[in-house]
Amino acid sequence: MGYPVVLIREGELGAWVTNALQMAIAATGVDINWQIVDMGGEERQGLLPSYIFDLIRTAKTAVIGPLIMPDNYRQMEADIREKLDLYVNLRPTKTMVGIPSNYQNVDLMIVRETTEGIYAGIEFERTSVEAADARSFLSKLSGKRIREDAAVGIKPISVKGCGQIIEFAFNYARKTGRHQVIAVHQAHVMAHTDGLFLEIAQDIAQEFPDIDFEDRSIEVICRELMQKPERFDVLVMPNLYGDLLAHLCAGMVGGLSVPIAHIGDKYAVFGAQSTGTGDVENDPTSLILAGALMLRHLGEQEAAQRLQTAVEAVVADQVDRAADLNPVGFEGYDSQSMAQAITQAIAA
Repeated sequence: MGYPVVLIREGELGAWVTNALQMAIAATGVDINWQIVDMGGEERQGLLPSYIFDLIRTAKTAVIGPLIMPDNYRQMEADIREKLDLYVNLRPTKTMVGIPSNYQNVDLMIVRETTEGIYAGIEFERTSVEAADARSFLSKLSGKRIREDAAVGIKPISVKGCGQIIEFAFNYARKTGRHQVIAVHQAHVMAHTDGLFLEIAQDIAQEFPDIDFEDRSIEVICRELMQKPERFDVLVMPNLYGDLLAHLCAGMVGGLSVPIAHIGDKYAVFGAQSTGTGDVENDPTSLILAGALMLRHLGEQEAAQRLQTAVEAVVADQVDRAADLNPVGFEGYDSQSMAQAITQAIAA
């Protein structure tokens, strides 16, 4: 039996796109025991039904294909992360010959923490009793005035949360042959939250002498990414910064749809997420690249690299290029031909 992987798909479109992923991974020679789940949009109302989480907990790995209700994807992602304790969000950024971009030789990985920070959702509507209590309490604690018409949000950053995401980033760099980790923060402004993140990053870096370590404030890394993004390798950061930089970097390399991974200590979920407004859900290329992320997670580094290389070779040939890797205004080619060409390139 191969690696057990739950494959979640929806409708005819989802079956077609996920079949392209299965074809591509099969061509690498890695044996996957696909546990296919077909479901309808009316079944989940924006969320995955509970039985699917039971399947994922047993298999430990899952892939989510394109779903009919993309507007609910962020809500569904949050539900998956919470129920499976997936504290890592991986977002690769890589230029490819054949995709229009202002940059060359970019190959970096964003490692985003997803359980803490301002995105934890601890906030109070400005007219509520809770907001009034929070304003009063926080003003007394901090000695700072909070306007009476202010909504209030809380930014929790913990030792455990920082430690596990930073340690993951260093281990990921070592496992995948990368040489550098940069911690992104605002420690000069938020000394006790982002300052904690930076302090823990500096401590953990000492345990990885083979990996170069640096840190950048969020405004500095934005400027440097726009100037020379090819200098960077692995960027690790709290929740909000990771969300912003992931979209920035996706635009820099010309992609509308990007492969993503949500990973925890026990489980991992892979898929593709649109970062634009185009209808790119019917193209398999980004989901196939998510398959490469999955293979790396499973320890199949050589197969993952062959899959990545095959995608790049097909794109570079300017033949059968799918729309999901093109910026707005550039026409893609037939997606079925794209999947077949990638499969043939792997087998060559």
